[in-house]
Amino acid sequence: MDQLKQDSANSGRSAFWPVLIIGLAGAGWGAFQAYHLGQEHEGLKKLHGDQDSLVQNAVKLRAQLDGIAADTQRLANGGNANAQVIVTELRRRGVSINVDATPADAEAKK
Repeated sequence: MDQLKQDSANSGRSAFWPVLIIGLAGAGWGAFQAYHLGQEHEGLKKLHGDQDSLVQNAVKLRAQLDGIAADTQRLANGGNANAQVIVTELRRRGVSINVDATPADAEAKK
């Protein structure tokens, strides 16, 4: 029994190399993940920037459509039969028209 203890104590094996290899592998994997996360972040920032012009165009179009709808409502209030048909149909489909809305109101909602 004593011989077995002495053999294992004198075997010269230490945990240094396995721990070092595992530590280096963990650090390498972390660096790899951090690099790819940075790449994904840059890609998402680029996509977000590309959408800014689309959003601005959509806001402009919405303001134009609101202006057309308000003008149509004013015509309907003035007695124009065709405008009344359009406004009635829009109301039936759930579209509400705010005659007092200005383009600044549309920008404020953004």
